[in-house]
Amino acid sequence: MIKKLSKHGNSLALVIDRSILDLLKIDEDTALEISTDGSALVIAPVVNEKRRKRFEAALASTNKRYANALRQLAE
Repeated sequence: MIKKLSKHGNSLALVIDRSILDLLKIDEDTALEISTDGSALVIAPVVNEKRRKRFEAALASTNKRYANALRQLAE
């Protein structure tokens, strides 16, 4: 998808299509982190640390519980 910036007061704005916002569960209240690697602009929802820690704990528990089965599936 190719987009152009549009004038918004003294700034420029990037309009993001509703389908992308819905896919990423982003709305007008979502905090976004904007960064760059020097050649690309990266816009991502701010990660909720509490939610991320719960996910990582659940992943670790699942990996521990099903390690053998997952190893066999990988082969």
